[in-house]
Amino acid sequence: MARPVAYPESIEPLVRFVEETPPEHIVARTHDRLAAGTPVKDVLLASALAVVRSSDLPPGHHGGPLHPLAGLHAVRHIAARLPGEYARLPVIQNVAVANKHIHSPAMGPFILPDAQPVSEQDSVEATLESFRMAASRGVYHACDHYYLYLLQRLSPMQVLEHLLHVAIPKNQLDDHYFLFPVFTWRALEYLGWEYAQYIGRAPVRYVTRPTMPASLDDVDALIATFGLLERDLRVATGDDETAALTALADEIGRCHKFSEVPGMLARALADGVSLEGAGEGLSVGGSTLFLRSQTGNPMDVHINTGANTRRYLLRQPELSLRTKLRALLVWNTGPEVLMAQRMLAPDLQPEPERVAALPPRTQDELLADIEALIARLPVGERLPKANLATWRSTDEVKQAAALAQQYANAGYAPEALIALLGRIACRDNFTEMHALKHHQATYEEFHATRPSLRWRHLVAAVQAAAISHGRIQDVYEHAAEVMGF
Repeated sequence: MARPVAYPESIEPLVRFVEETPPEHIVARTHDRLAAGTPVKDVLLASALAVVRSSDLPPGHHGGPLHPLAGLHAVRHIAARLPGEYARLPVIQNVAVANKHIHSPAMGPFILPDAQPVSEQDSVEATLESFRMAASRGVYHACDHYYLYLLQRLSPMQVLEHLLHVAIPKNQLDDHYFLFPVFTWRALEYLGWEYAQYIGRAPVRYVTRPTMPASLDDVDALIATFGLLERDLRVATGDDETAALTALADEIGRCHKFSEVPGMLARALADGVSLEGAGEGLSVGGSTLFLRSQTGNPMDVHINTGANTRRYLLRQPELSLRTKLRALLVWNTGPEVLMAQRMLAPDLQPEPERVAALPPRTQDELLADIEALIARLPVGERLPKANLATWRSTDEVKQAAALAQQYANAGYAPEALIALLGRIACRDNFTEMHALKHHQATYEEFHATRPSLRWRHLVAAVQAAAISHGRIQDVYEHAAEVMGF
């Protein structure tokens, strides 16, 4: 007879708090616990464990533990940066969305059962073969057991490598097959690897569920054409690559067919650009494409989060070169990345002439104008009736990006703009962590990119903030009442 998974007694009461608190009380009671001194790390761990144990993954990718777990990396960093009561808002948002999913009839009632490690002949290789076979057939219950065995025999990054063998091809079907495990591993770096036996089961079950076939034949052929596995590829970037990376980023940012991007990256690597440099060029080019995009869908942030997670993988010494290359060269295939291709402006944005026409402002004036403009968005209906994929950004959104470009051109302090964007991002609960993930991704990319190219990320972050602001923010409004904002 199956039994629910049991957590350590040190965290079980806090997990039950997340599971059992009625949704109408979760905001105030989470705030009270944080105000009373419960550590942020404990609250986020309880949120993760609760949503994994008591919320099922519905069809598609909206619901269950996916977005609460994928948002943890961003939440913990943004909470650490924001001052005062604002620091509690990202944490409250995460707990609230986990609690909402737990209480949703579309995702529960559900209890993750206790499971034991299962091997084939107590052999890592034989178990991996069975794991791959089960994953190819969508037998995710078996994968769940094999995962627990592999977690005892391999390092966490080695386990992620084998999970990515399944996840990377499926990126073509849904970006989240790739993003979910990578974001979860980044969360586990913070929460502790001892919790991988519980929290890691959610992305394993998601990634290995049955789907239509997905092949990497085109990607592997590109790798072979340029001999990327036979070359002694440079790993670390440096100042000597600035010209080459600027050219690569501009080429990506000006393209009209995203299917051209893998060839650009492979050619750059064959010409001597480092792995880190290729990731940086993709990231900057991606922010350029995001700025060209005229989407009004606040969920369409995976151009940036996808580049950010790939740069994270490129830094991992335990991952194989083949896995790194495959991950890099399928960035363009995600359906939520490709959505932007259908709404690209013909040339770079924000338009230089629009920016040049803006009156001069001090740093504080410009920050105030950006905040005021975003605060009154979206214009028109609060939630348009049409499908999200058809939403288009208003001119006010593009004006916000122009103001951000003026801020960049003036050389004003990035920290002040980042703090403003953090406060704006943690008001959103419509996107279920997408706004927070995009903000954290652009923050990391800004700091990981050379000075001559980095500002494209923060301009993109302003555009994203303008797109997502004001859709649904009832968690923030409730929290603001509790905090006395």
